[in-house]
Amino acid sequence: MPDSKPEATVLLEAVQAYLERELLPTLTGPHGFHTRVAINVLALVRRELELGPTLGEEERARLMRLLGREATLAELSRDLADRIRTGALALDDPALLDHLRRSLADALRINNPKWLDA
Repeated sequence: MPDSKPEATVLLEAVQAYLERELLPTLTGPHGFHTRVAINVLALVRRELELGPTLGEEERARLMRLLGREATLAELSRDLADRIRTGALALDDPALLDHLRRSLADALRINNPKWLDA
């Protein structure tokens, strides 16, 4: 069966644009505030759908290099936390610091890219 519906990211962008351009200017007080929150949530979800899979795979690849084994992202993240907690991985390890910086930047690309510009 052909895929005849728009992608989720296109739908989210359309709703976000409507709320921001058409509805928000007509609202004041709490309704305006809550609409702004909804606009921000839609933008975050859209960025998660667009960027999340690629950024997750990049994080997984970094962790596999850092930890020297293959596993799921969740398993590797738990392993990293265990190694940090037990001291098996030094907090000043350059590879760890690089991974943490990149992971934080990737999270900001999704959660609030404006913070990267600051």
